[in-house]
Amino acid sequence: MTTMIPYGRQDISDIDIQAVVDVLRSDYLTQGPAVPAFEKSVADYCGTQHSVAVNSATSVLHIACLALDVGPGDLVWTTPITFVASANCALYCGASIDFVDIDQRTYNMSVERLAEKLAYAEKIGNLPKVVIPVHLCGQPCDMVGIQVLSQQYGFKIIEDASHAIGGKYRGEPIGNGRYSDITVFSFHPVKIITTGEGGMAMTNDAQLAKRMQLLRSHGITRDVTEMTHAPDGPWYYQQIDLGYNYRMTDLQAALGLSQMQRLDEFVAKRHIIAKRYDQLLAGLPVITPWQHADSYSGLHLYVIRLQLEKIGNTHRQVFEGMHEAGIGVNLHYIPVYRQPYYEGLGFKVGHCPEAEQYYAEAISLPMYPGLTEMQQDKVIKALCQATAK
Repeated sequence: MTTMIPYGRQDISDIDIQAVVDVLRSDYLTQGPAVPAFEKSVADYCGTQHSVAVNSATSVLHIACLALDVGPGDLVWTTPITFVASANCALYCGASIDFVDIDQRTYNMSVERLAEKLAYAEKIGNLPKVVIPVHLCGQPCDMVGIQVLSQQYGFKIIEDASHAIGGKYRGEPIGNGRYSDITVFSFHPVKIITTGEGGMAMTNDAQLAKRMQLLRSHGITRDVTEMTHAPDGPWYYQQIDLGYNYRMTDLQAALGLSQMQRLDEFVAKRHIIAKRYDQLLAGLPVITPWQHADSYSGLHLYVIRLQLEKIGNTHRQVFEGMHEAGIGVNLHYIPVYRQPYYEGLGFKVGHCPEAEQYYAEAISLPMYPGLTEMQQDKVIKALCQATAK
């Protein structure tokens, strides 16, 4: 039986394991000192004033929308080429969602399409309250362009950087909050660093941080200054908002804190692998990832696009051929509005033509720090066979 090379996987060291064991042997498994220590580590790395750790990036997106007062009657825009969570978060709040088509080269939200859509939305009185650009594959969006439009049209920005911790935009760490109200990181096992499951909100706004801290823990406070009356006793707490059980555990945070020590190393290794892919793929009928000069990608994913007119097989045949050869390629992503749930909301084929063209050609090759040159050679050999005329 052929061992499958996955498209992504975690890198867990003995030091990571010991960090988790230390928590298991401590007095705190859920809410202890590891969570604030992990929050501080990420905030210090990014140069951000506040960080709020939660149990998943999906949860971060939800409470970020709530913190920005997204609710019924509001409109949120995001990109169609993302995981469904980037859009679902608006619907959780009772808001409506729409999608902005992607850029031909970066596959991120197109600032040109965003500007056109905003101009039209202003005419018909239907501007978004929040825009959620997604740093696909780890490459940052044109955040300067998006910020300029936010100042012109008055929307807030949630920067979905689930793929992008460890990357840089214009020489500064992604997550520093210079161009957005809230930035979202993910620590799922296939991401740059992992906590098993987990996410974090980054912001320079103390009030937004405070609101998200409240929302992640049932809306409960023990802060006397936030209570409606003096506490009944030292045991007392109040639920002052409708919150959720979105807390990160100390077990998860200990793993994340340990992984942070190797974040730059992980990203550097991804860049070495990507550079070698670029060289090995030069003669094949594929388009390799284009990197904007302003960006230093986290390189969570390495997405190629098939030049189908030069290939003897279909997109599906290439994908299946790779799997048959033991290469666990994937496809990131199906345009969100093509999902049956979203089609039920009225979205139709043709809503974002560039995104649909991308979907018809894209394949994610294996990309993770532990990928060896021998495995990479196997990936290329399988791709050569799958794309041969």
